[in-house]
This record gives sequence, C-alpha cells and structure tokens, in this order.
Amino acid sequence: MADQEVQDMNQYTQDMKNRLKRIEGQVRGVLKMMEEDKECKDVITQLSAARSAIDRSIGYIVAKNLETCLRESQENGEPADELIQQAVQMIVKSR
Repeated sequence: MADQEVQDMNQYTQDMKNRLKRIEGQVRGVLKMMEEDKECKDVITQLSAARSAIDRSIGYIVAKNLETCLRESQENGEPADELIQQAVQMIVKSR
C-alpha cells in the first residue's frame, strides 16, 4: 500500500476532533463539579454521559475508517473480509 493511501486511511476529520473536544469539556466540567463538592449522583451522571460520548466517538471513527478502507479495497479489487474483521476487533477491544 502506498504511503499516501495509508495517510488517507488515517485522516481524522474536524468533526472527529470536535467530538473529542466536547468530551474534553465534559470531563473538565466533571472535575469542576468534584472541586465544588457536587452530589455524587450528579458527578456520575456526567461521567456516564462522557463515557457514552467516547463510545459513540469510537464507533464513528471506526466506521469512517472502515468506509474509506472498503472503498479503496473495492477500487483495487481486493477482498474486504480482513478489513471488516479488523474493524469488529477494534470495536470489541474498546468495550
């Protein structure tokens, strides 16, 4: 695979980066809540929201990467089975 192809497969879009910036803000908010001695249930609620956002981000990044890889695989006439298996393994590993 050419260097440009590998680089294209690993490009992270601004949308992906923005998702992580929002998560970063959520986590900073949780830290502030803890410093302000907020109720445990409120802190846990916000932590759960951040975890959910991380899980969704993982799925989104894996899906976009798989989409790019499948497109390139199809253009090159290569089988996609291994790519799909790798994507599934990434999602399973993230849990």
